[in-house]
Amino acid sequence: MAARRRFLLLLLLCRLAAVLPASEVEALKGFMGGFGDGNAAFQSWDTSMDTPCTWFHVTCGQGSQVIRLDLGNQSLSGELKPDIWQLQALQSLELYGNNISGKIPSELGRLASLQTLDLYLNNFTGEIPNELGNLSKLSNLDLSHNNLSGIIPTNGSFSHFTPISFSNNPRTFTNSSDSPSNNSAAAVPSGRSSASSIGTIAGGAAAGAAMLFAAPIVVFAWWWRRKPHDQFFDLLEEETPEVHMGQLRRFTLRELQVATDNFSPNNLLGRGGFGKVYKGRLLDGSLIAIKRLNEDRIGTGERQFLMEVELISMAVHQNLLRLQGYCMTPTERLLVYPYMENKSLETRLRECSDSQPPLDWPTRRKIALGSARGLSYLHEGCDPKIIHRDVKAANILLDEKLEAVVGDFGLARIMDYKVSHVVTGVMGTLGHIPMEYLTAGRTSDKTDVFGYGIMLFELISGKRGFDLVGLANEENARVHDWVKKLLEEDRLEVLIDPNLLEIYNVREQGVQEEVRLLVQIALLCTQESAPSRPRMSTVVTMLEDGITEHWDAWERKTIVQANLQGGQGVSEARNDSVAKLPPDTLSGPR
Repeated sequence: MAARRRFLLLLLLCRLAAVLPASEVEALKGFMGGFGDGNAAFQSWDTSMDTPCTWFHVTCGQGSQVIRLDLGNQSLSGELKPDIWQLQALQSLELYGNNISGKIPSELGRLASLQTLDLYLNNFTGEIPNELGNLSKLSNLDLSHNNLSGIIPTNGSFSHFTPISFSNNPRTFTNSSDSPSNNSAAAVPSGRSSASSIGTIAGGAAAGAAMLFAAPIVVFAWWWRRKPHDQFFDLLEEETPEVHMGQLRRFTLRELQVATDNFSPNNLLGRGGFGKVYKGRLLDGSLIAIKRLNEDRIGTGERQFLMEVELISMAVHQNLLRLQGYCMTPTERLLVYPYMENKSLETRLRECSDSQPPLDWPTRRKIALGSARGLSYLHEGCDPKIIHRDVKAANILLDEKLEAVVGDFGLARIMDYKVSHVVTGVMGTLGHIPMEYLTAGRTSDKTDVFGYGIMLFELISGKRGFDLVGLANEENARVHDWVKKLLEEDRLEVLIDPNLLEIYNVREQGVQEEVRLLVQIALLCTQESAPSRPRMSTVVTMLEDGITEHWDAWERKTIVQANLQGGQGVSEARNDSVAKLPPDTLSGPR
């Protein structure tokens, strides 16, 4: 009898094991298996670990559950395995810009927490699973530029999305009447009389003659349906006369479609939390960069959008990217900027071509100062102040003289108008987000100061903030504490970009003291306590006049553990009282 009970208990446990989701490590192991071995994106994925939270491209939330999987533009090829459904806390799945094939697993419809599903620019085939309509929290869907087929579902969450989310899938249809199967002739049943057969033949001949004349029309209609222009909606807007808001130009959607070859993937410069950025060429030959805002992020009405655009356009400074124009339709919001030939700091640090020399130290220091001046102007030269909320190397653009130009500022205002300006959903990049923003959504100008500090670490090391987090995790430390230890142990060579080590003997050519200065400023900027971080205007002063006084004050405060809760440190109160922007930084718009 006891043996029978043990057998039944074992059987019950086996059945429960089949029903309960596997561990998140096992789920990601199955996910990774769909893409084969050897892809560099998975180099840190150690499946012998108990948690995937230290893996690259994986973000965990409270409770150490995976909330984001970002593997965009990672050259993945293979199939998306259904194991991914077991990540029940997953909020964002981003696999854009790869070569993934096969069907979209219907099991994705079981990811109850999913808010973003981005499969843009892959080779997915088959029908769009109806089960995705069960995702009640889904607010950002991009299945465009694949090889999907069949009817686009309209159930559940699908009703929230426009055809833009499904564009450039030539074999998809918006309703069953568009399906080719409904246009085919029905088969004639067998067993009819000869009279019926004669009638059928005669009718067939007449139909054939009609089709002979109709064929060119059918072919033209088929060609027209396949043209990409059907995916865009220029409702009324294309007839609107050209409007200028001061010196700000209002573009028509058609102008921007022509400039980007209908937003071709070949002109895609990049993408982020706010939308995609395309390179374009206007009819006069001038190059532009067009930010096409995500449709799910368009939270403002037309009047409010124009007010925010006007506010952004008034932020004029030589280290800020100038807004050149905008486009607004019922379904689109686009911002137009000058195109920067040298692209971004991130590109020059990590994707530099053989024909481009690596950035030398004087140029890096110039970029640090220019970006600090730009951010300082946003905080203290604009009324109301503008908080960037995503300061990183990718958003520091470089002009023809490699001067820093801060981009993407003000977008948080456009996107976030419907929620509180004090407590908001987190917008930013992992590794650049301070704790008070990540945990409570509370943002201030000190949020940007933290991001700037991490950007300085990027500038010094050539590595992404995300990668620096991984290196610090190997020593069970925060980035701030890890770098501080390197500084104290006189081991900054561990942090310095190898490209700089090839150019300079840092201990003999005066570069080490310059690096030390930037490291110290970055450490002040990345303190865990937001009130203890300096203002950006103070950072400008430290870069121009030196840091000795500020650093000594901070070290004294650290040694005696006099960091008062809820108040500003002594050094910051003194620093901010003397820091002013020099007048020459306010001249010359970009």
